[in-house]
Amino acid sequence: MRCPFCRHSDSRVVDSRETSEGDAIRRRRSCPECGRRFTTVEEMSRAVVKRSGVTEPFSRAKVVSGVRKACQGRPVDEDALALLAQRVEDTLRAAGSPEIPADEVGLAILEPLRELDVVAYLRFASVYRAFESLADFEAEITALRAGMGTDHDTGPPDRLQTTR
Repeated sequence: MRCPFCRHSDSRVVDSRETSEGDAIRRRRSCPECGRRFTTVEEMSRAVVKRSGVTEPFSRAKVVSGVRKACQGRPVDEDALALLAQRVEDTLRAAGSPEIPADEVGLAILEPLRELDVVAYLRFASVYRAFESLADFEAEITALRAGMGTDHDTGPPDRLQTTR
């Protein structure tokens, strides 16, 4: 690490600590040339690999933006969206890979979104999974009904019924 004061090409690590979130390491360094101390922060970068093969840095803001569209008109506040994005990032971090396929990001969004709001989940899933017919929606609604226990706030029981 180059010294920011004298530009000497080496430094000595005096102290290392993880940040409170555990996603970065803070290092206190000392320059052997000028003797001054400085701090560096090292964080692991995660890249999302798109279907086209292009990589871009993972963005929590992009997750929030995509989920916000699915939640439009739903009783979901910004704090809930931020927590959802944090859960998604934690899930991806737990996988341990620095490069994440875009499909895995979408899968990591689905479960927390289903817990947050089933209508928003259905909207997001319909785009993410490329529903092509009413049968795709019906199958997903059937799966939602089958998976719902007493721990989900789903609103009135007729909220997920399909009309025929």
